[in-house]
Amino acid sequence: MRWTIAGCCGFVLISLSVALQISQKPRFYGLRPGANVPVYCKFSDQTLKIPVKWFKAEHFDANREEIGQNKRIHFWRRSMVENALLNIKTLTLEDSGVYFCSINGTWGPGTEIQVVRPFDVTKAQYRTQMKDGLIVLQGLLLAVCIAAFLLRKQKLVKDNDSLYEEPETDHIYEGLAIETCGEGLYEDLTAYARAEGAEAPWE
Repeated sequence: MRWTIAGCCGFVLISLSVALQISQKPRFYGLRPGANVPVYCKFSDQTLKIPVKWFKAEHFDANREEIGQNKRIHFWRRSMVENALLNIKTLTLEDSGVYFCSINGTWGPGTEIQVVRPFDVTKAQYRTQMKDGLIVLQGLLLAVCIAAFLLRKQKLVKDNDSLYEEPETDHIYEGLAIETCGEGLYEDLTAYARAEGAEAPWE
């Protein structure tokens, strides 16, 4: 008798676990703002009368918060299951995240929705050209600064060389004071003068 009861309980638990298997379709969306998105929550047992609850998280491992209906988010019945279909209208960037359906404590695998900003080719090319122009302008300014620095350095070197140039005329005695002997500038040489017509001793 005990084994019969245990077997019946095990069969009931297995039946419940199989009945509560959940899947979601699709598993991923990558869309631009303004699109409409349907997410389906499917069960292995379509006779369940328990309503589906929907939750949103920033990513798969983040905290899940229950979401309700509003002007853009609606829940629809599908295959006799209440709220089995989630429909989001006019997507915005804030709608990005992972959406989970749950029923009786059993979670679906989740559907990730990524809302991507629209890409404007014209603006992208304009920004690229502006960046290229700024790079060229910075290069020119750097070259001008380097050239000015080199010219300044060359001028300073020339100025320093001109301070040490040798004078063209030899002025060794310029500025020297002449010492005087007594009151005269030169020694009196009259004693050594010879008379007119006298021959020199060496002649």
